[in-house]
Amino acid sequence: MLSFLFAIQQINQDSHLLPNITLGYNIYENYFHAGKTSGALLDLLSDGEADVPNYRCGRLRNTVVVLEGAKTDISIQISTMLGTYKIPQLHSFLQNSQFYNNSINGVYLDEKGDPSADLDVVKWEAVSDMHLSRVRFGHLERQGSLDFKFMINQKAVEDMEERNKPLPPSRCVESCRPGFLKEAQEGRPICCYDCLPCAEGTISTQADAEKCTKCPEDQHPNIQRDHCIPKIKTFLSYQENLGITLASLALFFSLIIGIILGIFIKFQETPIVKANNRDLSYVLLVSLLLSFLTSFLFIGRPRRATCLLQQVAFSTVFSLAVSSVLAKTVTVVLAFLATKPGNKVQRWLGKSLANSIILSCSGLQVVLCSIWLGTSPPFPDSDLHSQPGEIVLQCNEGSVTMFYGALGYMGFLATICFTVAFLARSLPGAFNEAKLITFSMLVFCSVWVSFVPTYLSTKGKYMIAVQVFSILASSAGLLGCIFIPKCFIILLRPDLNTKEYLMSK
Repeated sequence: MLSFLFAIQQINQDSHLLPNITLGYNIYENYFHAGKTSGALLDLLSDGEADVPNYRCGRLRNTVVVLEGAKTDISIQISTMLGTYKIPQLHSFLQNSQFYNNSINGVYLDEKGDPSADLDVVKWEAVSDMHLSRVRFGHLERQGSLDFKFMINQKAVEDMEERNKPLPPSRCVESCRPGFLKEAQEGRPICCYDCLPCAEGTISTQADAEKCTKCPEDQHPNIQRDHCIPKIKTFLSYQENLGITLASLALFFSLIIGIILGIFIKFQETPIVKANNRDLSYVLLVSLLLSFLTSFLFIGRPRRATCLLQQVAFSTVFSLAVSSVLAKTVTVVLAFLATKPGNKVQRWLGKSLANSIILSCSGLQVVLCSIWLGTSPPFPDSDLHSQPGEIVLQCNEGSVTMFYGALGYMGFLATICFTVAFLARSLPGAFNEAKLITFSMLVFCSVWVSFVPTYLSTKGKYMIAVQVFSILASSAGLLGCIFIPKCFIILLRPDLNTKEYLMSK
């Protein structure tokens, strides 16, 4: 009994012997008593709490075999009840020549009731259609009134062994290790297959896997693709070289603007500063300073406040800068036209015209941004798919239509400014403001025209880097083309900074 219990325990602990199957057992002592035997069999054949055969309730079990070594009458009693349910009954009769089953009062009968016939030893087997098949693998040959000799049907035994023989292992390839899947080779036996690596984003954790499974969205496969590991969260930070470079450029240009603004304030009474509309120059310098400072909203971990301010501040500040350039361009053109005799445009000159252009053009962008914030504002988001192995933290624009609408309006203002300045490029004078504005707007428009395809072709934090670089490059173009020549004249060519020179031109 102990060896039987030990064998059951070892089978249940080994996952390779009977996978997904757990063996159980019930042990009964019948004391060689017919009544206790019947009670034990009723309990064995009943699945419910009460001993009621053919009724399933509560515990569920599947009795597959009964081992018994009882006396003749008890063995007949057990066989009678188990035969109804087709449950195999194992005896110890093969150990000797005595057989005490299928008898009535000691007289042995075959299926036709002939007491002199031999008794068949059969086995019930499950066939492919899940029906039971009766297999005669031996018989008991009568040796006397009570003695039998067991005769084996060798062919039936060999047939059973052949049917129950496990499939041979694959001799075509070795076992596919985890991280790969099996694919059958066309035109070859079923045991032949190829080992293919799991596709991108999938893994297999077992050998000879039939298919690969996807990792969760916040995880990705390791190099071997046999298990998933967490993705790394990333964003354009101040600790990496790209973030440090962009932040340093923004600080450098902000410092340059501070120096230029100081020069203009110190030399504000000089003819060149007055002639180039001092107030418009201050507005443009301040708007360019703010545009450089908006770059810092795009660097660092995205948060709700920075996401709301990023695109809105960028769009508004740049519209203010372009509107200031447009106002300067219109003022320069009208100033030259006013010098012609009989021209009536002189009454349009003055601060009111410049202020009207700035307020109307930049005010429309403010209205667009207000609608943007009111309908679908930007918010912090996570991009789980653009970069393998990374979760990119970034700001979602909320409404892509409003984003490109604000960008398109800024491009529309830049186009008008460039067109007006280009048409006025041939105005007379050695120091022609229209030429400088034309070149500055050419640089500005070139940067933002190349921005759109570059922005759409990049992924993750590099999209943010492209936008920051475009902000810095376009602002630096306006700063360098419009104000550096003026500072050159103020500091290095004071001889040109005279009222007579400007008026003669």
